[in-house]
Amino acid sequence: MRHPYPDPARPAGTSRRTVLAMACASLATVPLVTPSPAAAAAVRAAGLDDPAKKDIAMRLVSSAENSSLDWKAQYEYIEDIGDGRGYTAGIIGFCSGTGDMLDLVEHYTDRSPGNVLARYLPALREVDGSDSHEGLDPGFPGDWRRAAGDPEFRRAQDHERDRVYFGPAVRRAKADGLRTLGQFAYYDAIVMHGDGGDSASFGSIRARALGRARPPARGGDEVAYLHAFLDARVWAMKQEEAHSDTSRVDTAQRVFLREGNLDLDPPLDWHVYGDAYHIG
Repeated sequence: MRHPYPDPARPAGTSRRTVLAMACASLATVPLVTPSPAAAAAVRAAGLDDPAKKDIAMRLVSSAENSSLDWKAQYEYIEDIGDGRGYTAGIIGFCSGTGDMLDLVEHYTDRSPGNVLARYLPALREVDGSDSHEGLDPGFPGDWRRAAGDPEFRRAQDHERDRVYFGPAVRRAKADGLRTLGQFAYYDAIVMHGDGGDSASFGSIRARALGRARPPARGGDEVAYLHAFLDARVWAMKQEEAHSDTSRVDTAQRVFLREGNLDLDPPLDWHVYGDAYHIG
């Protein structure tokens, strides 16, 4: 079952692109901290943006979001899971009610005018900020699945995943001096919680962690900081019933951390929602 991120502080009709631009503008005002030599060396090592590690990240997220390691099968995924965010779809849980699905279809249409989803753009703009299907039913789910057969649509999903979620998460984690596991912890958090301004957003989770421990870039211990970050993540998950099962942290990320596997190297064994997974 897919659990999309919450973003209750995002005003209706405000796109994820707008929220991200505001976040980036605010980050530009924060002074950069020069990483310690050890932190800098860790960041220079292969991180989550290494293709093999990125594939592991996608499989880990898919185990929690789709109960499957086959993340590439999720391009065509679409359903309304009754969480108040309308349709949830694709490899990262783009939602018709939170703006990122609209951004995706706009990007796809820029790259491929006249595609099968382009005619739904007016409806997607209208339902943004709500759980309404008005103007989308009955054809949208079937057309989404048809679009997933188009390599250009799959590339568009990859692009929006990287632009809105993966890229920002990895850049911030590297700036904090975190290795691959820490980069994944940031990525998984921003996928679920978004990057809005509410108390359960990624930024707020990170701020809570910084209040308890220093990251390596500030001279802190990486393991201690990641435990603080995961503690803050668990707190945020428990603020919403849809995310109250914290096994994707407790019996996955925390397991790798306790094993000292900061580079997220296989073999990996973990459980999510009681199901066992393995990457050899």
